[in-house]
Amino acid sequence: MLVNGVWTEDWQPLQKADEQGRFVRQTSGFRNWITADGSPGPTGEGGFKAEAGRYRLYVALICPWASRTLIARKLKGLEELIPVTVLNPSLSSQGWRFGGYQGADQDPLFASSYMHQIYTRADPSFTGRATVPVLWDMQKNVIVNNESADILRMFDSAFEQLVPSNIRLYPEQHSEEIDALNARIYHQFNNGVYKAGFTQSQTAYQEAVTGVFELLEELEQRLARQQYLIGGELTETDIRTFVTLIRFDLAYYGLFKTNRKQIADYPLLSAYMQRILALPGVAETVNVDHITRGYYSIKALNPSGVRPIGPAHIDDLMAALA
Repeated sequence: MLVNGVWTEDWQPLQKADEQGRFVRQTSGFRNWITADGSPGPTGEGGFKAEAGRYRLYVALICPWASRTLIARKLKGLEELIPVTVLNPSLSSQGWRFGGYQGADQDPLFASSYMHQIYTRADPSFTGRATVPVLWDMQKNVIVNNESADILRMFDSAFEQLVPSNIRLYPEQHSEEIDALNARIYHQFNNGVYKAGFTQSQTAYQEAVTGVFELLEELEQRLARQQYLIGGELTETDIRTFVTLIRFDLAYYGLFKTNRKQIADYPLLSAYMQRILALPGVAETVNVDHITRGYYSIKALNPSGVRPIGPAHIDDLMAALA
């Protein structure tokens, strides 16, 4: 936790809890947008024009929020324009760190040891948690944005003049439906599993788990009518759902106690997850080793640090796509 730019305490998984013991997630603090001409986006200030080689994306492969942005980067063909730095999957006492694990990178810009040092470069008086993803402007040396939903959406449209694409993840004709379903999926599923895992009361836990499985049942029924969740074609809603689905049986089912069912028990959701995973480039964003290493290194939930082997169906699925 940074307070006025100074690291003050060891990292803890519980960010905040309300009076009923419910997990409360921190609000993202940097909300500028890259746009085609550098004009202001929906939030923040202008001055961030879409340019090749100007921006860098910091991610952790354990993190579903960061993985949203990686998938959009792949599907929209932005790999050559926006380089990526991958952090260590295990959160240290000072939060996200660089290097020290297979597949984790050193910080190529400033040789930083921890992600919080990137935050204080952008804002020397920053107060809050140093989260990922982070979209960094290498020209201005500031954080453009650290909200995954914003980054996902700007990747869909901001660079279209530089890298034209036939894929539209946020089609205007479905925008209202996407926004409405995104909100429900976030509260009941994406964040719902965290509310179950980091709850401080039995009542809050049962409330969260009930919400998770009510949503999963609804999505299973929706997929009986169509291949994707909205409009019959892939949208950002599918990406936002997929990143939690692929981690569910690996981590949330056991570690977060969302153990009423596995995703493997839902035939249509399982087929849907596999369909998205098979899209070009998506499997490259999924690292089972980083996911299990990261989640099962959370000492508050797993003091021994021992992580499970399997589940076999996820191992087999990834092996088939290798």
